[in-house]
Amino acid sequence: MEDDATSLPGVQELLDTAIAAIGGQKRVGQHTMAEAVDNSLHTGQHVAVQAGTGTGKSLAYLVPALRYAVETGHTIIVSTATIALQRQLCERDIPQVVDALTEQLGRKPTFALLKGRGNYLCKQALAAVEDPDVGDDGTEALIVSDAGKQAQRVHKWAEETDTGDRDDLIPGVSDLVWRTVSVDTGSCLGTSLCPFAMECFAEEARRKAARADIVVTNHSMLAIDATSPFQLLPEHAAILVDEAHELEGRVTNTISSSLSPKSLDMLRKRAAHFASEDDVDNFMQAIDNFKEKLQRAPEGRWDSLPPELEPTLILLRSGANNLLSAIGPVQENDVTADAANATAKKQVKGGLDDVVAVCDIILSESDTSVVWMSDDEKRGPAIHTAPIRVGGILREQLFRETTMVLTSATLEVGGSFTNMAQQWGLPEEQEVKPDPATATAKDAATMTEDSNLAWMGLDVGSPLEHGRAGILYVAADLPRPGRDGTPPSTLDRCVELIEAAGGRSLVLCSSRRGAEEMAAYLREKVDVEVLCQGDDSTSSLIAQFQEDEAACLVGTLTLWQGVDVPGTALTQVIIDRIPFPRPDDPLMSARQRAVDNAGGNGFMSVAAAHAALLLAQGTGRLLRNETDRGVISVLDPRLVTARYSGFLRRSLPGYWETTDKNVVIDALQRLTQD
Repeated sequence: MEDDATSLPGVQELLDTAIAAIGGQKRVGQHTMAEAVDNSLHTGQHVAVQAGTGTGKSLAYLVPALRYAVETGHTIIVSTATIALQRQLCERDIPQVVDALTEQLGRKPTFALLKGRGNYLCKQALAAVEDPDVGDDGTEALIVSDAGKQAQRVHKWAEETDTGDRDDLIPGVSDLVWRTVSVDTGSCLGTSLCPFAMECFAEEARRKAARADIVVTNHSMLAIDATSPFQLLPEHAAILVDEAHELEGRVTNTISSSLSPKSLDMLRKRAAHFASEDDVDNFMQAIDNFKEKLQRAPEGRWDSLPPELEPTLILLRSGANNLLSAIGPVQENDVTADAANATAKKQVKGGLDDVVAVCDIILSESDTSVVWMSDDEKRGPAIHTAPIRVGGILREQLFRETTMVLTSATLEVGGSFTNMAQQWGLPEEQEVKPDPATATAKDAATMTEDSNLAWMGLDVGSPLEHGRAGILYVAADLPRPGRDGTPPSTLDRCVELIEAAGGRSLVLCSSRRGAEEMAAYLREKVDVEVLCQGDDSTSSLIAQFQEDEAACLVGTLTLWQGVDVPGTALTQVIIDRIPFPRPDDPLMSARQRAVDNAGGNGFMSVAAAHAALLLAQGTGRLLRNETDRGVISVLDPRLVTARYSGFLRRSLPGYWETTDKNVVIDALQRLTQD
């Protein structure tokens, strides 16, 4: 392998080839990033690269990753936060780069997409499900239910699919239907027991991934692979994390847990097939007691466990442990007799294990976890638990174990990588910005005793000229946002701005209520189509917005990221208020308090950093290519008047700034006329 490697072209030459093949343009930032990624792969030094819109970051990391994989024979993992980017990589970016570089690399590199087991059709589970809407006499029901129709489509698709991947089933089916034909990792019988092991779609995806040069997966899979006893990802030399600003949140969501009477009742009913009536009745009594005590428990974050819940949780944990003992392990003869029954048994045991684990976390009252209660109208009451920080997990299970390359358009918060370093569990003093072409792991490691945590922060900028193409307008004359809805003067200012732009505006609100209130007001006042998140699927609304250049799209947090509408259909982004987390958000408030208790500034480290990141993401919807022009209108005066305003604005590209409404109205009218 080493002999072949010496003849491979350098990263810069390969990148030029790839750019030419796709008809792109040479960009300094893209070449700088590619060199930094290549250096990281060869030295083992972690690198965080902020690559602004238009840099072409996927190409900048794919080219060195493919070269390194061919050079060494080692697999590289690429992790994303969204399905949209996974598809873009697997259906467009990677095939294009592979085709462009095959000749120069001496062979055709391979790639694979790997998802969690629950995303694949399980043939054993499918075989256990009776044909939908078929009566006891074998005849089909005269009126097939909606779920039945979906299940019939799954059965037909199962005969045709080569992947078993849920995303390949179009149109899709509900979660309820899909759960009947899939299993998660904990419920899978395993290759030694499952009668369909040789035909398993999930196992075939893993086998394909084990042979691939590049494996595309997601942040949740990274989290499960890092925290569970199961090895989900193939052996690899490095992990490239795209959309890295999402890593902490996705990992936190993946390893969070909950307990609810509804889910416990369902678990009890399923356990009744595998345990004695007495054992199940004891568990049911524990559930009833839990349900009764939960009705009196306070909603929101619990700084300490309500006294009446401690004996209740101990009883619930004991009942779950007794059931686990009564059910016993899954044996070979269980599978021989009935594979479906064995799968169900394993699922029940996994559910009971989770109950025990969650009870342990809540009862421990650890200062590393946050516990809170919610009472949803549909799902009912539930207790939730989550780690306050996942930096320790990321540091020990990822950064110490493999080379990490992290990239996003928004990584610097307040002009620094420090906040992200804290999220990832990296030491602040490691932040250095040397020339990526000459930096070595030794250079960075001199700043710490632990060379495994050596890292470099690098901002390669953006080819977009934000100061010439975009205006940042802050409505300094408007009142500060309050808790009683959007002020009338703010709503009227939004109307003025949208009329000046002729529609063509994306209105980002910090809450669902705010978005609905804004949309209702605009529909009464402006003579353009007003689309509101929730009226249709997000993808459909974005498509409508792009097609109708006079439309206006109003939405909440989902639309702050991932909306890519280049051209004149999007000329203005309006933000109703600085997107601070809600004061009663259990996790964010717990993180803020933990920083305060450690002697830091919780507001700046948590709330302001969260707002800065979302502002950078939201304003980033405006300029998507070199020809885009437009205005960002922030209807919150605190962005120029508050003591933290400079910190927030330093997180944004260098737009031309103004607080003069007339200047902005004139600019929007000129853009509309053009």
